[in-house]
Amino acid sequence: MGWNSWNFFRDTIDDAIVRQVAQSLVSSGLAAKGYVYLNIDDSWAATVRDAAGNIQSDPSRFPDMAGLAAYVHSLGLKIGIYSSPGPATCAGRMGSYQHEAQDAQTFAAWGIDYLKYDWCSATHVYKPSEQPAAYKLMGDALAATGRPIVYSICQYGANGVWTWAASSGGNLWRTTHDIKDNWTVMSTIGFDQQLGLAPFAGPGHWNDPDMLEVGNGGMTFDESKTHFSLWAMLAAPLVAGNDIRNMNSHTLEILSDSEVIAVDQDKLGNEGTRAAVNGLLEVWQKPLANGALAVGLFNRGATPATVTATWQDLGLAGSHAVRDLWAHVNLGDFSNEYSASVPEHGVVLVKIAH
Repeated sequence: MGWNSWNFFRDTIDDAIVRQVAQSLVSSGLAAKGYVYLNIDDSWAATVRDAAGNIQSDPSRFPDMAGLAAYVHSLGLKIGIYSSPGPATCAGRMGSYQHEAQDAQTFAAWGIDYLKYDWCSATHVYKPSEQPAAYKLMGDALAATGRPIVYSICQYGANGVWTWAASSGGNLWRTTHDIKDNWTVMSTIGFDQQLGLAPFAGPGHWNDPDMLEVGNGGMTFDESKTHFSLWAMLAAPLVAGNDIRNMNSHTLEILSDSEVIAVDQDKLGNEGTRAAVNGLLEVWQKPLANGALAVGLFNRGATPATVTATWQDLGLAGSHAVRDLWAHVNLGDFSNEYSASVPEHGVVLVKIAH
C-alpha cells in the first residue's frame, strides 16, 4: 500500500511535491491506514551518468535523493523509485541497462525501499523471450545489496509474466497495460483481464492491475467504490495515484475505509475470483483468514440492478450472517442467497460469516 506519482503528476514530479505528499499521507490519516510506500515514478533521473558511471538524479528536480529519503523515513514512511532494464526510461531518462548492480547499490545507499522497473526502451536491447533474465539481473542485484527493496516488475502483462516474475525476484508484476482514469479501461482491467490469474498470487508475490485512479476525477463516486472494492477483492497492491494534498471527502472516504482495506490486506493473501456472471452483473468471492467470505456484488450496467449471490455459487449451505462493508452495518442472517440493489457501475461489498 502506498502512493505513486505518475497518474496525477506524470513528468512534473519534484522534491517539493514528494515532501508535501509525504506530509499529507500522514496528516490525512492514510499512512496510519497502511499507505506507507511513497513511490517516485518516471522523470526523477538525469539523462547522463556521472564520470564513475553512477546514475544521478536530475539536480533541478531532486537535488538530494538521499536527503529526501531520510525525510520520508523520518515521517514513518518508505520511499520508492523507478528505472528500466533498458538504456532509457519511458520519459527518456537514464535506465539501468548494463549498470544493474551499480544502480541497485546506489538505490540502497540512498535509502530506497521500492523499485518499479519499467520495460520501455528494453525492447531495443532484448528479445521478448529474454524478459525473465533481464528482470532477474536487477532482482539479483537488489538482493545483493542486503537492503529490503520491494521489486515491482512492469512489462504490461506480456509473456505470461505471472508464471516467471517471482523467480526473477519480483514481489509484484503488472498484468496489463496502463490504467486510465475512466470506467471502461478500469473495469476491463479489473473484471476481465485478471481472470485466471489468482493461482499465481500470494504473500510476497502479487498480480498488479496497476495503480488506483480514485480521486483523479474521471470516475463517479460509485465507479470509484467499484474500483477500490475490486482491487481489494483481487488482493492487488493499493497504490493511490491522486493528489493526496488536495482530496475531497469522497476520495478520502474511499481510500481510508478500514473494512475494505482489510479485505485487500487479509493475511491469507488469496486473490478473489469470479463466482458467477449474469450479463453485466457479476459476483466475486474471496476467502478470508477467519473463514469468512468477502463477496462483491457488481453491476457493470448503466442502470441500477438487483444482484444476487447464491450460496450454491459460493460453495455455502445453511444460514450465514452478512455484513455490508461499505455501510459498516450487520444485515442479519440469510439462507440460500443474498440480494442487493446495486447502482449503475456500482458495488455492494459484503462479508459472509463462516
